[in-house]
Amino acid sequence: MNRAPLPGPTSAPEADRPGWLPPEQYAETVLKATAFACVYFTDEDDRPLQLRSVYSSEHPWQLAGGTMDPGERPWQTAVRECREETGLVPAGPPRLLAAVFGQPGAGWPYSTTGLVFDGGRLSGAQLRGIVLDPLEHDEARVLPLDAWEPLMPRTDFVRLRVVAEARRTGVAGYFDSWDWADTVVGGGGG
Repeated sequence: MNRAPLPGPTSAPEADRPGWLPPEQYAETVLKATAFACVYFTDEDDRPLQLRSVYSSEHPWQLAGGTMDPGERPWQTAVRECREETGLVPAGPPRLLAAVFGQPGAGWPYSTTGLVFDGGRLSGAQLRGIVLDPLEHDEARVLPLDAWEPLMPRTDFVRLRVVAEARRTGVAGYFDSWDWADTVVGGGGG
């Protein structure tokens, strides 16, 4: 494996080390991925809130969140995206619920890695005050966890279940099967 140089002094010139590549060349050999951050909200009865996408039939129901912009940190992304998509501004400090990873597929050419933060429980007034960005979502819905299963691809539902369990137990979840190749709606479980 070719490795980038380690910081600090070296005993031999870098070019003389076997397998050494300059950082810009080494960077071309490593995994390419996009990063996202999102927020998990529930109502006061712990029913998950999700938004219906107008642009993704592969992932029709989504948590508030999105892709990180260059220079952003994950919590900044979650707050920005949530505000843009719903008008809600999650209160900090951030509490991580889950880490999510997906392999590339026909729907997206890169791996994805993301963090899901706890947005807390929303009151009825907060839910009624949601203002959707019509270019991204056309409906916000709160349902009992199991009622989401027939509305989502299997892996999306399993991911939602992992996040709900992390909230319930206080133990962060890890989900590494949110692949772009598995997008059949319904038939959840797993």
